[in-house]
Amino acid sequence: MNSAEREKAFEQLADQVADLELQGNLLRQVVKLVQPSVVHIDAEKTARSPDRYGRGSHVEEAGSGLIFAYQGQPYIATNRHVVKDAEYHNITIELADGRRFHPTTIWDDPPTDIAVIQIAATNLVTSRTGNSDQLDIGDFVLAVGSPFGLSRSVTFGIVSAKSRRDLELGEENVQFQDFIQTDAAINPGNSGGPLVNLRGEVVGINTAIASNSGGNDGIGFAIPMKMVVDISNQLIENNGKVVRAFLGVHLDRNFTPVEAAQFGLSHPYGARVTRITDDSPAAAAKLEKDDIIVGFNGVTIEDDGHLINTVGLTQIDEKVEIKVLRNGKSVILKAQVTVRRN
Repeated sequence: MNSAEREKAFEQLADQVADLELQGNLLRQVVKLVQPSVVHIDAEKTARSPDRYGRGSHVEEAGSGLIFAYQGQPYIATNRHVVKDAEYHNITIELADGRRFHPTTIWDDPPTDIAVIQIAATNLVTSRTGNSDQLDIGDFVLAVGSPFGLSRSVTFGIVSAKSRRDLELGEENVQFQDFIQTDAAINPGNSGGPLVNLRGEVVGINTAIASNSGGNDGIGFAIPMKMVVDISNQLIENNGKVVRAFLGVHLDRNFTPVEAAQFGLSHPYGARVTRITDDSPAAAAKLEKDDIIVGFNGVTIEDDGHLINTVGLTQIDEKVEIKVLRNGKSVILKAQVTVRRN
């Protein structure tokens, strides 16, 4: 290839990649909109296992956070495990403009691994919240955070799956799970950072990686923004307390799609009841052992974890309709949920 042919090839290539470059411009615009609302978090902690002299070694954990607005006031959402066991003065929050602050208040919710932080700062840039329920498998997403302490890094991927439940995620006992799965690279330090759609809207908070190596293996998880918003709002409104609704059913965690099909369900979904708690809303509604709950308050129930999440996020004292399959027949029941018992 001579010089003239080489120059012509460069021109042809430029024409061919024009559409791709437009897509690249889109991604750059998303990043510009999102990064100012992302923070880097450093937390110095004392290890739980002391040495033989009873002294705990110092452990530094890096994570990320997202600035959001509640009733016009800015707050920071992150994962509880990022700041857990650290004193306020040992937690440093660095904004995109380089300013650094210690928290003035931290509220957290262990069952969801969500924490909300307040700092004494002005002129904070808040994020825009998207509808995580509208995400579909295959949608493009970006993960923003601080992998390995490298603040405000961005990775790109797709939504690989939705509604992942019953995951074992390290030492955290995350009881209420409804994770978005993504192949966007999520590494240590990404925890608490946003998962963003191509509109620049936050659809989730990155929370964990499923990896044997401790690095990214193409499987990352994010808490859906619907859950983040609900829990964060309660933490703020109730000064750190989350109130969950209670139905009063024990469920079969091993209820499989194959069994669901045997019960005559056209789609393999639902949660099978194994026991009813005495003096509970379920007992008052006349739910019975072996009922298969296929609908709750207008939501089609996929499995036991889905029912637990759906009930937990229902307003206290709300009257709900429960659709069950009983002895092969569809039955509609009415219940009024109460405050979840300890």
